[in-house]
Amino acid sequence: MSHMDKVGLVGVGLMGHGIARNIQRAGYPLSFLEHPGNQPVEDLVSAGATPRKSACEVARHSDVVILCVTGSPQVNAVLFESGGVLEGLRPETIVIDCSTALPRSTAEVAKRVNDAGGQFMDAAMTRTPKEAEEGRLNLIVGAPDALFSETLPLLQSFAETITHAGGVGAGHTLKLVHNFVSLGFSAVLSEAVAASRKAGIDDESLLSVLGNGGGGGVVLERLRPYIERNDPSGFQFSIANANKDVGYYRAMLEDLKSARTIADSVGELYGSIGEQDATVPELIRLLQKH
Repeated sequence: MSHMDKVGLVGVGLMGHGIARNIQRAGYPLSFLEHPGNQPVEDLVSAGATPRKSACEVARHSDVVILCVTGSPQVNAVLFESGGVLEGLRPETIVIDCSTALPRSTAEVAKRVNDAGGQFMDAAMTRTPKEAEEGRLNLIVGAPDALFSETLPLLQSFAETITHAGGVGAGHTLKLVHNFVSLGFSAVLSEAVAASRKAGIDDESLLSVLGNGGGGGVVLERLRPYIERNDPSGFQFSIANANKDVGYYRAMLEDLKSARTIADSVGELYGSIGEQDATVPELIRLLQKH
């Protein structure tokens, strides 16, 4: 891809804002959909980005359209509803779906985009808004080889580690597996901290034993600031989002006819929490109420 390629972005949220900034820094002309869910966009506009009134308008002025929305219902809405991307799609325009979506739905979406003359790939994201701003996201990509090669320079403008997982849908599949592991570990650790505190063990001892043993790793380090000082910023991911992602993972397991005992338990845990707006680290506090 050349820096002449015009990029459109739908979803300038916590992750999308960082993606937008880094695409601009790499020299790609950018337009984005105006939306009440966007983060403040003054910095993007002052750097030359153009706000558009509809997803159709975004597509009409773009060679590549990146979707950075919540999940499958939002992807379908922004692509296929009246005034959506498909209405403004020009031949050969590439649609990159960075959301977390159901692989079953992704296959249907890809077919509709291809039938309309466009090209589709999934590029699911991991990491946090902080890394998004730094241009250091991890991407898990599902795309034909040629399309992956063509879009790689653009993806590298906002991502640090890019894994080509296979054909269309492989990115979303592997993202759900990843999120299940990450959120499953978070659930296990949260229950363990709640039990340890109820037993009167001090947090420092718990962190030392877990960190130097089988509990050490990325997820413990994300939860550590909350365990030490009630600071949830290490994992800014809502319980509602966790609930959605584990739900998608369980639906995928159903399609695959794969084992799901632990997935069901993790899903029930996230689903049972009354404060769905709380972040994942706050699960520790919420489980102590039991």
